[in-house]
Amino acid sequence: MKRIGVLSDTHGHLDEKIFTYFKDVDEIWHGGDVGSAEVIEKLEKFKPVRGVYGNIDDSTIRNIWPKHNRFKCEEVEILISHIAGKPYKYSQEVFEELNKKTANIFVCGHSHILLVQFDKNLNCLWLNPGACGYKGFHKVKTLLRFEIHGKEIKNMEAIELGPRLSGNELYAGN
Repeated sequence: MKRIGVLSDTHGHLDEKIFTYFKDVDEIWHGGDVGSAEVIEKLEKFKPVRGVYGNIDDSTIRNIWPKHNRFKCEEVEILISHIAGKPYKYSQEVFEELNKKTANIFVCGHSHILLVQFDKNLNCLWLNPGACGYKGFHKVKTLLRFEIHGKEIKNMEAIELGPRLSGNELYAGN
């Protein structure tokens, strides 16, 4: 059994609540738009991390993480890409990537909209954890947390960290 925490669109900011919600996870998966290498460093000091770069990420992050990250967790095939479209209406690049080899779980970011949906055509669980940074149009910072038991995905939780902008972030001029 593996406990997984999923986040995306940090845009250079890590809310301290992430460390509380992910304290019992075995791995963290990041759906891109990391924003700074410091975010990766902080997460890696905390837990094992897998991720991809997003459209706002510079060459430093692009040298650390790939555009598409494919791996196996327990008996589940995973694919992470940042920009994907939406279930049943994938971007051409992601659709081709998903058709190279079947994924059981597909993780993305970019939209800043939390969405968990099963795609019956691809037999794949689509996970977008929303955004947990303070940049963007989303109103609430969100994460996902779940477990993988062999081939089974269990105990999926959508977690709200709070409003996108706190008083401190407003005060800092962000």
